Amino acid sequence: MVIAAAHTAVFAGNPYWADWLGGAIRNGTADVGAIATFWALPGSFVPIAILFGLLTVRLGRRGERLPGYAGWVLLGWSLGCAYMVGPSGFLLVLVPAILLIVASLPRFRPDVGDRSAHR
Repeated sequence: MVIAAAHTAVFAGNPYWADWLGGAIRNGTADVGAIATFWALPGSFVPIAILFGLLTVRLGRRGERLPGYAGWVLLGWSLGCAYMVGPSGFLLVLVPAILLIVASLPRFRPDVGDRSAHR
């Protein structure tokens, strides 16, 4: 959620909001800068990242975890995007991706740990 908030702070003060809300992209009158900036903010990962973060927090407060594949998907997405565009904010996504992967490992899950004591 921090990454999404920072992304929003960087791009929110752009001059294209009136064009977007007026339908310039939809009707084909938007310039390249307006289209590129659209994909950097409202059309970007920001809403999904906030939703994903809120879901992660909610599950954590309930003592649950996201499945391990959530971290692996984030890891693959961030590395793939960083490969395509070069060093960028996508590398920051490695932090939550790795944390989610580590949290899903059996040795870090008290509900999956050594069950020999229960036999």
